[in-house]
Amino acid sequence: MKKDLNFEEALNKLAEINEKLESDEISLDESVKLFKEGVELSRICQKKLDDAKLEIEKIEIE
Repeated sequence: MKKDLNFEEALNKLAEINEKLESDEISLDESVKLFKEGVELSRICQKKLDDAKLEIEKIEIE
């Protein structure tokens, strides 16, 4: 998975994974694989949110 996804791309991929996981048409192995990918995407999103928050706090201090 690309680590250089922007927030919106990562969030959209996470939504796609969520839809797939909610379907009854995937195997257990595929579910585990998608879950792992979702966790990684979630971490990417959280990091980008944390970075944005820090940037906003810096601007407010100036």
